[in-house]
Amino acid sequence: MLLLCLLLIPLAFALGVPATLLARTLGRRLNALDSAGVAGQVKAPPRKVPNTGGVGIFLALAIPLLAGVLALKLGLLGTIADSLPALGEHLPGLSKQAGPGLALLGCLLVLHVVGLIDDRRALPAIPKLLVMLAASFAAVWFTDSRLLTMLDAHVGGPWLSVAITVLWIGIVTNAFNFLDNMDGLSAGVAAVCAAFFLTVAAMSPAPQWFVAGVLALLLGALLAFLVFNFPLRPRRRLADGSTTGGASIFMGDGGSLVVGFLLAFLSVRITYVQAPASPWYSALIPLIILAVPLYDFCSVCAIRIWQGKSPLVGDLQHFSHRLVGHGLSPRAAVLVIYACTAITGIGAVSLPRLEAWQAALVGVQTLLVLLTIALYEYKRTAPAGREH
Repeated sequence: MLLLCLLLIPLAFALGVPATLLARTLGRRLNALDSAGVAGQVKAPPRKVPNTGGVGIFLALAIPLLAGVLALKLGLLGTIADSLPALGEHLPGLSKQAGPGLALLGCLLVLHVVGLIDDRRALPAIPKLLVMLAASFAAVWFTDSRLLTMLDAHVGGPWLSVAITVLWIGIVTNAFNFLDNMDGLSAGVAAVCAAFFLTVAAMSPAPQWFVAGVLALLLGALLAFLVFNFPLRPRRRLADGSTTGGASIFMGDGGSLVVGFLLAFLSVRITYVQAPASPWYSALIPLIILAVPLYDFCSVCAIRIWQGKSPLVGDLQHFSHRLVGHGLSPRAAVLVIYACTAITGIGAVSLPRLEAWQAALVGVQTLLVLLTIALYEYKRTAPAGREH
């Protein structure tokens, strides 16, 4: 079953490459290019690069996911399962995920469309946030995906666990939307996180193959997009003032909202604590895997609030921009953030198999990574760097 799941990565990649090429071609022909943003937003000068990459990511993910969900819903996988015993063994459990899968696709479609509209005509932050929270609530309600359900018995129902889960999904979705500020950053960090979540879902004592399969599709779609968004040849300025290399397409909100929402939702769907096989601290896995994106989200919000600005209006004070301000090139800054995300993710994968004292070391390791970053940045938060 693991091999079947992993085969979804090249499947999504094979769909994602032509889908991204198509999105790039249409973006250029329709003049759907990087824009200046909303009033008050501070961005680097727009580049003549289409920001339609989210279309490629969405298609590479949604087409096979919809096909799989419909096949499960209509019972079309029985014949295939007869020749694949590994699939047949898990088919009853997978079939139960058809309904939640359709609900998830519906929420992703709503966010994708809203993101595409925002990419063409920048929407105010509050309406966009309300749509995000509404989609989060719909996903939680219609799939019964909740965090901290043990609280229900103490507060008179599921309202608190629903609220916490909606808040979590909203924060993570925004975190990846915030990360979309340099070539390859949001997609690359999301790919690293998806790889670690996939490992946890597939290698846990009771593997969750539907979640793992969706994560494999997301990983393949992101890798396909990165071929064009984070190419081998970095962006550089020529003597005549023109530029060469760098991203030939951006994901835009049509991609970042989908990617962040999907990672957040799937982190809720994974059962990290599988008593008696897994200890309670396995529930901290999402926080550790997503530690670096959440650090960027929390730190940039804190900086904006400290400066008397709205935390929802973009600027050039993200973690990536601050690293560039400290002397790194944009590409080096992105690679550093990849590495930091991988360091925390490695610890998270091992967490369910560790003794309590070993798990404490993983927690300390994660905190030390964030503390090292914070100390390095202390009193050095002035706007710097170039977006994208």
